[in-house]
Amino acid sequence: MRLRLPAWALGAAALLMAGCANPTVGACAAAPGSRAPVEQVATGRLVLLGSAQLVRQPGTPTAHFGGISGLDYSPSSGQWLLISDDRGQHAPARMYPARIELGAQGIGRIDVQSPIGLPAAAGEKPDAEALRRLPCREWLAWSSEGGPDANPPPSVRLMTLQGRHAADVPLPADWRAQAQRGPRDNLSIEGLAYTPDGGTLWMAMEAPLHEDGPLPDARHGAVVRFAKLPASGGPAMQFAYPVDAVPQPATGGRGRSDNGVSDILAWDENKLLVVERSGRELAEAAFAFDIRLYEAEPEQTTEATEVPAPTGSPLRPLRKRLLLNLASLGLPHIDNIEAAAWGPRLADGRATLLLVSDDNFSRSQINQFLLFAVEPR
Repeated sequence: MRLRLPAWALGAAALLMAGCANPTVGACAAAPGSRAPVEQVATGRLVLLGSAQLVRQPGTPTAHFGGISGLDYSPSSGQWLLISDDRGQHAPARMYPARIELGAQGIGRIDVQSPIGLPAAAGEKPDAEALRRLPCREWLAWSSEGGPDANPPPSVRLMTLQGRHAADVPLPADWRAQAQRGPRDNLSIEGLAYTPDGGTLWMAMEAPLHEDGPLPDARHGAVVRFAKLPASGGPAMQFAYPVDAVPQPATGGRGRSDNGVSDILAWDENKLLVVERSGRELAEAAFAFDIRLYEAEPEQTTEATEVPAPTGSPLRPLRKRLLLNLASLGLPHIDNIEAAAWGPRLADGRATLLLVSDDNFSRSQINQFLLFAVEPR
């Protein structure tokens, strides 16, 4: 379906990123033979295999487990890494190594190990939202979307598996926080994805920039920016992703509701899996969630691919197709899904997808794990 951008989006600048001379953003050519690229997963139907819940246990590595906003899997080690968006309220900024038993029968034992601290400078309170292993290096890319004090501001950084800072990924100028321009507070870089060949890093905003118009509501969707960055360096291209209107209204509390992008994965060079997450307030600080998974890719027709901007640069629309509405699964509860990653292949060769929720350390939410098989088309 062709994307028709609202009038306010026609003037949204699509600035090209300044040349990135640092090949450590993830190019496989930068470290030949060090690791295999990410395995490509063929697009297909998603079939639920099972769900699980992890309950915090005092005196164990799970004592402060929660706020999970990103995860990734290493086929070479069989280890998962899960990153928390806790800004130091419960424990220092951290990620968790874990072993998770997955199979055609669902999710087995979840063994969470002692957390690894994130490389934050003195005084920083990162709000970690996405995590991806580099395809060809023993490094990780992670994003922080900033906070009320913008400390640190929105960023994408690289770190070692031991949690040491390695490099910064330069962002487009209009992705940097400014007065009433750029990303909104606590609504910025929410998703990261490397393409299977390791040649591209995709980055996704959760919500529109200030200059791109209002947030989605019950009547209107919105346009969220994605950026496609060549991992070997050079300019990035920005895209307009159409986020749905808020699917269900709030019924209690302060009447809060929202919808936005909570994570992304790459099927191939141009095709993405996008997680849209909507929350609605049922009572004070108690929320219910609607989760939809979409397949998104750039519109191919010339007419629809380029939207004029004042700079003359194109803001290219992405078209999307619904893959799965989690409400259709018949589960008694769907929580605040913020993390997605490809998992190990099953014995029959099917790829797996693991989704994990951010429980916000709330008594009304859970640390939920959902496992899917990808049925090839």
